[in-house]
Amino acid sequence: MVLSRFRAVVVGAALLLPACSFTEDALWPSLTGEDPAEAETRQVAAEGGAPATADAEMVIAPGQPPLGTGDFEPAGVTAGSSTGTLVGKKVQELREELTRMQASVSQHNGGLQDLRARIVQDSQRYHGAVAAINVRLQVGTTRGNPILVQQFNTAQTDLDRISVDISEMNKLATAVSGDSTMSAYLSERAQATFGISGAVDEDHRQLAILEDEVNRTVVLIDRLLKEASEDVQRQTNYVTIERSNLNLLSIAIKNGEILGASLPNRTGLALARPSGPLAAQNTAGRRPLVVIRFDRANVAYQQALYNAVSKVLENRPDATFDLVAVASATGGAARQAINTTKARRHADTVKRSLMDMGLSSNRIAMSNKVVTAARGAEVHLYLR
Repeated sequence: MVLSRFRAVVVGAALLLPACSFTEDALWPSLTGEDPAEAETRQVAAEGGAPATADAEMVIAPGQPPLGTGDFEPAGVTAGSSTGTLVGKKVQELREELTRMQASVSQHNGGLQDLRARIVQDSQRYHGAVAAINVRLQVGTTRGNPILVQQFNTAQTDLDRISVDISEMNKLATAVSGDSTMSAYLSERAQATFGISGAVDEDHRQLAILEDEVNRTVVLIDRLLKEASEDVQRQTNYVTIERSNLNLLSIAIKNGEILGASLPNRTGLALARPSGPLAAQNTAGRRPLVVIRFDRANVAYQQALYNAVSKVLENRPDATFDLVAVASATGGAARQAINTTKARRHADTVKRSLMDMGLSSNRIAMSNKVVTAARGAEVHLYLR
């Protein structure tokens, strides 16, 4: 019953195809769940070169995640006069160390603000390039349009710049962590100085002021480190998502039509990977989710495959699949071996497409079979 429900979802997607016709010469995969290689059934298909499906939205890459807004400029160190005592000298040493530490914090704060500004600029350029590509794909264009290829390379360069910015911010966070260690040590020394004998009242007055300033600096450094670390984490996740989207965008440019966001991003859920490779299962008696018939060159299967798998994952984010290379049984043993190799090669291509869409290879089990009714090389995708 569960599998039937998900197949119904996929059939609904097929019915939304605005330029579909029902023909036996299929360029697009069957989304009916019927196996044309094992039964004489009518295959739902569209003519080659059909525009994107009605439910394929213009994919503008999601906005850059927020960066922190804190400004962590130290307030400075209060000057003090020398009392000539041992404690007074200790206070002066602590004051000089605090001044040096605050100068380091100020430098790191300036670096953080500069990196934030650079990330925003690089992100704006990146999203501008991606938006231009998607707008062109949305209205339709030629396969491998060189203008879009150039824009794609620009977007990839901009995303690489963001990665470099994040790496620099991570280095900065490491340096701020050193400030944090030093500030804790300085706070302990200030407290210990109160216990040294031979102090005058002025020494303790100045030491109290210094201790407060050290403690405020400790809090400031902790906040700086917290925001820098959070920025690094958010922006790292963001770049990972965008790289996945770029992989899918490259397929869209190659085919001249928009697909959608990467599968994990479209479903809004992280697609968990099984602990190890899946073992192939017997698919006899099971109805395929998608059938791709490679009976001519340049079969445009990616959009229908993407739609089918994404709709399944929206309902079952943990779904796994069997990908089967189906070869024709016509001819002798030598011919069947050639047919099997050809079908396996097509199945490998489909698997790469699924991985480019964001599906982990550990969620796809591959196998092959020879079927008498097959009219050529086919690839079947089954939902487990």
